[in-house]
Amino acid sequence: MAGPKMLKLPEVLEEIEMSRAAFYRMRARGQAPRLIKLPNGQLRCRRSDLDAWWSSMEETAA
Repeated sequence: MAGPKMLKLPEVLEEIEMSRAAFYRMRARGQAPRLIKLPNGQLRCRRSDLDAWWSSMEETAA
């Protein structure tokens, strides 16, 4: 059975239409989607975490 869908950081940046620098600024403020650091140092984001982040951004804007 396959695990949860994991997105690479460039995929996340493309979907949220944000530069890497802006994303890292948001991350430093604790406002970015939750990321997972793999043993090789690469970052991934679970699809479910990104969807939850999108939902929280909608609630904040409302």
